Amino acid sequence: MRNIEKYRDDLKKLIDKGDNLDISIKYECYPEEIKKQIKSALKDDKKVEEYIKNILPFRSEYQGWYSESLVLIKQLLPERLSDFTRLYEKPRTRKEIEYGNYVIEDYMQNLSVHRGYEKKVGPEAAISQFDQQLNILKSVEKRFESSLFDIKLLVQSDLYDSELDAAKELNKHKFIRAAGAVAGVILEKHLTQVLLSHGEKIVKKNPSIADLNDKLKSAKVYDTPTWRKIQHLGDIRNLCDHNKEREPKKEEVEDLINGVDAVIKTIF
Repeated sequence: MRNIEKYRDDLKKLIDKGDNLDISIKYECYPEEIKKQIKSALKDDKKVEEYIKNILPFRSEYQGWYSESLVLIKQLLPERLSDFTRLYEKPRTRKEIEYGNYVIEDYMQNLSVHRGYEKKVGPEAAISQFDQQLNILKSVEKRFESSLFDIKLLVQSDLYDSELDAAKELNKHKFIRAAGAVAGVILEKHLTQVLLSHGEKIVKKNPSIADLNDKLKSAKVYDTPTWRKIQHLGDIRNLCDHNKEREPKKEEVEDLINGVDAVIKTIF
């Protein structure tokens, strides 16, 4: 269960940083008002100075927070992933920038929209968008305590890590075909579980990696570049499982093992 604890720790760090970034974006937009609030709370000029000095610069710290949060939400709360990204990315269909569709990407560019001499919308509009992102991240925490939270994938991830470690050892000791076969089975199991998690039916009795990969692409679980990568991993696995014209190379199986490791940690 080590992955569950790791996710817990990662989530806590991201929420703590998110709370700090929340102060940061508000301070950048309303410095005097936030300074007054800090003075009222701390009642000590030196402490206030120190506190303000340590406020994170939002624009340089946000991107890392966003990227890490994205991975965690994708794994633990995938149904809210599109909501999370929508609050950051500029809408493709946006014709006019208004308070309701101003996003964090606009804030990162310090974008303001004026109508004549009057400001129509500016960076302060991103505060509510970031608050929503932070609340989505915080809702992940509640899933850990919820009886509805399905930890099956997390437990499987632990098992797959152990099996991949075994595959690495086999490859290291030149049991190349065996190492590739082990990694291939893990990939097959994981893709099957991903399909089931997305409510897709598996018709074939013994589907191949190619079958599973095609179905996941057609179900739009992932895009064509990802499909191609998995297709390549399947080709290496087939080379290990069947007597072909040549033996699989150690480097190829190493690529397979690393590729499977990336798949089980990024595709859900």
